Amino acid sequence: MDQSIQFDLALINRYDKAGPRYTSYPTALELHDGFSDQDYRQHIAKSNAAGGPLSLYFHIPFCDTVCFYCACNKIVTKNRNHAEPYLDNLCKEIAMQGDLFDASRVVNQLHWGGGTPTFLSYPQMQRLMAVTREHFTLKDDDSGEYSIEVDPRETHSDTIKQLRELGFNRISLGVQDFDPAVQQAVNRIQSEEQTFGVLDAARKEGFRSTNVDLIYGLPLQTVASFAATLDKILAAAPDRFSVFNYAHMPTRFKVQRQINEADMPSADVKLAILQMVGAKLTSAGYVYIGMDHFAKPDDELAIAQREGKLHRNFQGYSTHSDCDLVGLGITSIGRVGDAYIQNVKELDEYDDLITQGKLPVFKGVDLDDDDKLRREVITQLICHFRLDFAEIERQFAINFGDYFAKELAALAFMEADGLLALSKQGIEVTSAGRLLIRNICMVFDKYLAQKQQQQFSKVI
Repeated sequence: MDQSIQFDLALINRYDKAGPRYTSYPTALELHDGFSDQDYRQHIAKSNAAGGPLSLYFHIPFCDTVCFYCACNKIVTKNRNHAEPYLDNLCKEIAMQGDLFDASRVVNQLHWGGGTPTFLSYPQMQRLMAVTREHFTLKDDDSGEYSIEVDPRETHSDTIKQLRELGFNRISLGVQDFDPAVQQAVNRIQSEEQTFGVLDAARKEGFRSTNVDLIYGLPLQTVASFAATLDKILAAAPDRFSVFNYAHMPTRFKVQRQINEADMPSADVKLAILQMVGAKLTSAGYVYIGMDHFAKPDDELAIAQREGKLHRNFQGYSTHSDCDLVGLGITSIGRVGDAYIQNVKELDEYDDLITQGKLPVFKGVDLDDDDKLRREVITQLICHFRLDFAEIERQFAINFGDYFAKELAALAFMEADGLLALSKQGIEVTSAGRLLIRNICMVFDKYLAQKQQQQFSKVI
């Protein structure tokens, strides 16, 4: 499989509009509060009947300091004791949910996200993992994909060793930018020494995959300054890069109002940074997975993509499409059977429902047949940059040309612009179209016309 990209400035400018990231279809905006605790239990029962492995996501919402660009659900506090009551409730939720899933269902994937999971002390992390092992069937042979997001500022000399002992074998580091002026502008002061100390420790302790998160489009960034950051990290050669476009939406995320908009790079500078990133990473031997992600050719994501086994869920790209995803903790979103489920967002609501012995369900959505069909189409395109009509027809008992006549007509305009190639057999996204894969997927999104586009970030 060709995993290259082509940077076509004219195309990008023509198609650079707002749209979903498609970590799910339907997107999280379609979740509604008519979905109850009982609805979720019914989907778990159906899921148990179907069987298969599980993926667990834990949301740890606490941060010591606030980063001004952040759009995550977080609780900023320097008081470490604030995590204790939340941890008590999280352990109770683990017990409640774990008792509903068959013990025969092995956890192939596990992820701690946030917030800052390493805000927790080692004894707290030990307790959380022990309770998880008590109520879910975790692997003991290190063959699972057990990952954690790490803030290098929240680590000490033993942290990475301790995480490895807990069973984690994949690690993702938040960096964003090394430039001192940029760090000051976004309130994230993080040294190179802290960052590379974590990377070195992860390799020493036998972590099988290392990922570095960067953000382009932050205040005071230039092509030269971001290139300097990228060069320093390339010298350390992590297995993966996630290079995100900063989405400045201060009306939605209050903390972003702390950013001085006069310091924001222009659209042309952002595009120049993106072009530089693509050129540097591909020249260094990384392949473009899609949606801001690059990986070494021998990385599991790159291999899964070449083998047609890549998947996408609420945490991003994944190598396990066969797992039901169980969300735990406030705001977490899961996918169980034919439903998406989100937990409540506030600590007091979470505490109240857990105290009552209820699952802390906030919203959810049942997928109908059309949702599942369109989800598969979008997943194939966003993961593999191609679509086989015959496979979709076989799987869903439809005639693709008849069912998607309107969508195929819309794609013809994209074909004329060089984003893709259409044939009777299917769709092939070109190297120039891969950076704009969200636009191609948006053609198949029946809900998008009903939404205001300002609810989404720009595709580039």
